Amino acid sequence: MLFWAKTMKWKGIQPIVNLSQKIYHKGISLTKKAMKEIEMSLLRNPHLPKWDILIRPY
Repeated sequence: MLFWAKTMKWKGIQPIVNLSQKIYHKGISLTKKAMKEIEMSLLRNPHLPKWDILIRPY
C-alpha cells in the first residue's frame, strides 16, 4: 500500500509517504479541546468532508 501511495501524483507533485513504527495504545482518545486544535489545521472539502482533507502544517 505504501509503494502504491508513493506513485500517486496531484498536479505533478508526489506525496511524501513514510511508515510509522510507533505503537499506539488502545482506548486513548483526545480531549475535545485537543481535537479542536487539530481540527484548526484541517481543511475539509464541503462535498466530501470525511474523505477529502488537506492537512496544513502547524
